[in-house]
Amino acid sequence: MNAMAGTRRSSALEILLVFARLGCTCFGGPVAHLAYFRTEFVERRKWLSERAYLDLVALSQFLPGPGSSQTGFGIGLMRGGLLGGLAAWTGFTLPSAALLILFAYGAGSIAGSQMGAGLLHGLKLVAVAIVAQAVMGMARNLCADRVRASIATVALIVMLVAPSSFFQIGVIVAGGFAGWLLCGSEAQATHDTFVMPVSKGLGLCFLAAFFGLLALAFVPMPAGPLALFDAFYRSGALVFGGGHVVLPLLHDAVVTPGWVSDGAFLAGYGAAQAVPGPLFTFAAYLGAVAGIPPAGVAGAVIALFAIFVPGVLCLLGTLPFWHTLRSRPAAQAAMRGTNAAVVGLLGAALYNPVWTSAVQKPTDFAVAAAGFVLLLAWRAPPLLVVVLGALAGMGLSFAR
Repeated sequence: MNAMAGTRRSSALEILLVFARLGCTCFGGPVAHLAYFRTEFVERRKWLSERAYLDLVALSQFLPGPGSSQTGFGIGLMRGGLLGGLAAWTGFTLPSAALLILFAYGAGSIAGSQMGAGLLHGLKLVAVAIVAQAVMGMARNLCADRVRASIATVALIVMLVAPSSFFQIGVIVAGGFAGWLLCGSEAQATHDTFVMPVSKGLGLCFLAAFFGLLALAFVPMPAGPLALFDAFYRSGALVFGGGHVVLPLLHDAVVTPGWVSDGAFLAGYGAAQAVPGPLFTFAAYLGAVAGIPPAGVAGAVIALFAIFVPGVLCLLGTLPFWHTLRSRPAAQAAMRGTNAAVVGLLGAALYNPVWTSAVQKPTDFAVAAAGFVLLLAWRAPPLLVVVLGALAGMGLSFAR
């Protein structure tokens, strides 16, 4: 199967606008983001095949940084080159970053009102429907036999029992090994129709930049812009799994040295739950309120750039080699197992945290089920389901 459904490339503006819309509507955390991406780029726009998308997701799980943002950057990169990758990251990141900067300046949170809390709850229920649809679709395509279904089930069980980033990486590695042992007879060599926009030589340069900046990030700096950059670069470079896993690192980076108070940190974390897009944009809030220069908008920009750049450098550095490796039959067999394990990971995440944080009453289940049917049976546009779910959440807020 070709990695892309067609050879047409997209302009940076088109990529920016598509990801900006997703950045304004993708609630529910990293797993929900991946489900939104699959619906938009695999099913609707057909920019990627199912297998190529899951290969990219699997690679992002191995690398430090925010997995969903790296996946989005990779989609933009393969569709529109380096400029397309930058456009994808910008569109997906800026909406939530802007909202958190406004919150840092005292604009308040939408979750403070009854209607606002209901709206956010409705969006969480939409995330349940979208993740459930994605897991079902991927399971149908990627776990079609007993071996891969078993790999996915084992991965799901492990992640429900031990939900940590360490076990997440271990499950993916074990899935790849099982695929290499058991799925080799089904592997077929593939020939991609697009040219990887990053050469291996350039990829090595990006990896060198990643490790060089990481080494410099541990050099003590006086309080100022460089110290701020180093603190957030370390946080982005040393976290695996993304999402909430980065919070202890951020706390150590800004609260321990006294740049941000515990109260301000927790207030910003609460606000970060109420905005769409990647949780890593919490860094923009922290940079804005940090008690060292430059603070404000300039501090937010430095912190936001610093926390995302290590993951992007890692992806750019490894993707050229991954792109070559995945075309070999033996590697493809391993990827079959890895993709099955990723389906299991997403299935576990569908329960915790997506389901457990959203479905609290029978009426919640009814809204999520209705959204699921709209997506699966009626092929409704995800944006329409988001709007209807938000309205239903606001309606339920007055009935509670």
